[in-house]
Amino acid sequence: MTVDLTNVFQQIDGDFDNLKELLREAVAIQSVSGDPSKRDETIHMIHWMKEKLEQIGTTCELADLGTQELEGKTVKLPPVLLGTLGTDSAKKTLLVYGHLDVQPAAKSDGWDTEPFELVEKDGKLFGRGSSDDKGPVLCWLHAIRAAQKNNIELPVNIKFCFEGMEESGSVGLPELLEREKDRFLAGVDFVCISDSYWLGTKKPCLTYGLRGICSFFVEVTGIKQDLHSGVFGGVIHEPLQDLMWVMAQLTTVDNRIRIPGLYDQVAPLSAAEEKTYDDIEFDVTEFRESVGASKLPTEDKKTLLLRRWREPSLAFHGIEGAFYGPGEKTVIPSKVIGKFSIRIVPDMDPETVNRLTVEYLNKVWAERGSPNTFKPRPGHSAKPWVVDVNDSNFLAGARAMKRVHGVEPDRIREGCSIPITLTFQELTGKSVLLLPLGAADDMAHSQNEKNNKWNYVEGVKTLLAYIMELGSA
Repeated sequence: MTVDLTNVFQQIDGDFDNLKELLREAVAIQSVSGDPSKRDETIHMIHWMKEKLEQIGTTCELADLGTQELEGKTVKLPPVLLGTLGTDSAKKTLLVYGHLDVQPAAKSDGWDTEPFELVEKDGKLFGRGSSDDKGPVLCWLHAIRAAQKNNIELPVNIKFCFEGMEESGSVGLPELLEREKDRFLAGVDFVCISDSYWLGTKKPCLTYGLRGICSFFVEVTGIKQDLHSGVFGGVIHEPLQDLMWVMAQLTTVDNRIRIPGLYDQVAPLSAAEEKTYDDIEFDVTEFRESVGASKLPTEDKKTLLLRRWREPSLAFHGIEGAFYGPGEKTVIPSKVIGKFSIRIVPDMDPETVNRLTVEYLNKVWAERGSPNTFKPRPGHSAKPWVVDVNDSNFLAGARAMKRVHGVEPDRIREGCSIPITLTFQELTGKSVLLLPLGAADDMAHSQNEKNNKWNYVEGVKTLLAYIMELGSA
């Protein structure tokens, strides 16, 4: 039996001020997990959310993860918040995952507003974490509160797993979940994560695939200390020159990867799968304008989406040891480390990708002929993930999206990596649904991150509808 949520949805619309206030409180907590000076704030964020969950009747516990070494300091890891709402053995159980930590942010980075102060402007809620991932996490809280306020019985038990280290590699979480496989994770029937985005800004979607990742470090050294470029320029082999040359050999101007054998691992594209890309609503012009690009490597919709979701890509992230501040510093750095990553897709294996990449880097280095010391090495990696779009969990999400938005959501893959998705799937043996709430232009990880007021409110409705749809899944 389908519960009529019309009046509840109207109440949610009218409750925006309360929804906004809770998001304002959350954004104000500077839970930057990668910054040791913000670690207390990150831990505070977990406790803040624990209090909010307990207010709706959730039984909570904090799982200690111990400590980590960060920037030469031993710091305490934020605990993982595990919560249980409902223990009715006659009902199925939904596991909800989210993260409460955020990326670094400062107004001097190019923000128009203070990043840790929620600012509403032109129907947009600006603030670090407003979209990634505090806003979506709070949508779960608001959805359950709305049901309770209207005496609507939830058709499923709900378990929560909220962490504070996702932006720093989810340190300690996979090991904790492995230990909790036969306790906290026991009896889970569905898993849902709202930590991804719509393909555009107008039409909702559901995500059934993610790319994995292989990260790399390339270190070049050659002199014992930084040197004055006026005194020593032209008479030594400069490590930064070598590094920039090597990194430039990894891709072509149209973003194709030059590493031999890499594309050979990609799973073949069937005609049936290729056809699904024809009906996906995606505006290439809007996409190009949203990222501020004058031209894209390809402006064909299908080719662009395939490259974004279905093919590997290589991106450069920075050079450690090189001067990057404003003004001039005319030195020759003694040691530099280039950083890049390759997003991988089915059927690419991280170990094979690591081997092929390091082999290619060494080959290119030999061609360079420099006497400097060259050390390429792999960093962390994560496998790609795909799920069956006809799974009952996925179909419940699709029904919920259509119920709220009035249209059938697009089925999409995503180019990013959420490694914990595969962890949950393997440990529970159940389907994981990625249910995006934010718009494609929310600028997660970037300056001026925002959550549209409309997406925030409709996100609450969508999650409530999804919970109710699981009753017949």
